Amino acid sequence: MPYKRHLYSKYQLNLFKYSIIRIEVPMTKNQHNYKKQLYVLRKSRKRIENLFSQLCDQFIIRRNYAKYFDGFKTRILAKVKAMTEIQRINKFHFWKKY
Repeated sequence: MPYKRHLYSKYQLNLFKYSIIRIEVPMTKNQHNYKKQLYVLRKSRKRIENLFSQLCDQFIIRRNYAKYFDGFKTRILAKVKAMTEIQRINKFHFWKKY
């Protein structure tokens, strides 16, 4: 595994150094040096936090008994896919206006 970690760190360094990618995380009100974010960022953060909360509650995503990373990745992707399908079905089947 140390080889893979070293390889990933090279990719990460490449992303930040050469691709000029800058990651910004919107702050919450309880953090030090809080600066009010744009409405769009606040709204997207709230939506993402809500989705993660639903994943944790409905699909028990924190309880995962995978022994290897590939198994963990497969299980998480399956749960996210299931959540996406539920949202698609709700939107296009139940929200139709008759």
